[in-house]
Amino acid sequence: MTNLKLSLTALTLLASTSLPALATDVNVVTPYMSSIPTNDMVQAFKAEGEALGWDVTVIDTRNDFGQLASRMEDTVNAGADAIVLVSTSAELVADQVAMAAEAGIPVVSLDGVKAENVAVNVTSNNFDLGVQLSEALFTALSGKGNIVKFFHSAHPGVHQRELGLDATLENYPDINVIAEHFVQVPGPVDDGRVAMENILRQYGDEIDGVWAAFDDPGIGAELAFESEAPDSDAIIMGIDGNEQAVDMIASCTHYALTLRQDFPGMAKIGVEQLEKILNGESPDSDEIFVPAVPITADSLGVSCE
Repeated sequence: MTNLKLSLTALTLLASTSLPALATDVNVVTPYMSSIPTNDMVQAFKAEGEALGWDVTVIDTRNDFGQLASRMEDTVNAGADAIVLVSTSAELVADQVAMAAEAGIPVVSLDGVKAENVAVNVTSNNFDLGVQLSEALFTALSGKGNIVKFFHSAHPGVHQRELGLDATLENYPDINVIAEHFVQVPGPVDDGRVAMENILRQYGDEIDGVWAAFDDPGIGAELAFESEAPDSDAIIMGIDGNEQAVDMIASCTHYALTLRQDFPGMAKIGVEQLEKILNGESPDSDEIFVPAVPITADSLGVSCE
């Protein structure tokens, strides 16, 4: 009888150890997969998470913020192990983030802003990026001239860059914003091109510089200059390190600088912090900034003289 009990115990242990462990279910939710930087960050996060054995599902609401809330609720109701918000503000779905907290589901944000019930936000210091971009452009213009502003306040990080521009303008009374355009997403390159073409027809040689809160509309602006005003001395600068913008800088176009955000670095840190949280530990901080790198013709080893 004792031997039978021992055998049954051994079989039970063998069966339990042979069962596959349930994968950690992580849902990545974003409205901006059409954006190259966002897509790069999501794919990097997915690869890093899957290397840890996580089951990473990507949900793209295609710029539909009503659907963003709905899909967040679906994720909470499905009992995901974690939710990662990418390139959006958790405040836009505050009720759904609170639902996740009540259900014990941690929420991590990449390229967003700090918010209640978000364990950690991993991003660039976007206000500082706005200041860096503005200082670089204004310095290149010797502190005076007319600029065009491309912005997209719907994105929390991009809006912070706009605030950085506003703060810097206070120190440069001879810099004037003579035109501005709210960039439509999706399709920011085409939207930027069409808007810049119209602005060029209105202001022409009065334009000395273009301040692009992110590279896509800056790329569109460069395409507009190439077709409408190829001999203009205007300077274009942006943020993100978009590959096409870097190519334009290397080709000595009007595009003179981009601040390359470390999106793979954000994804890696986001995975590291979420792994800690899933293991019952606290994140290193509620917000972690990842430095950006200026990209210019000089840094690319190109002479444009």
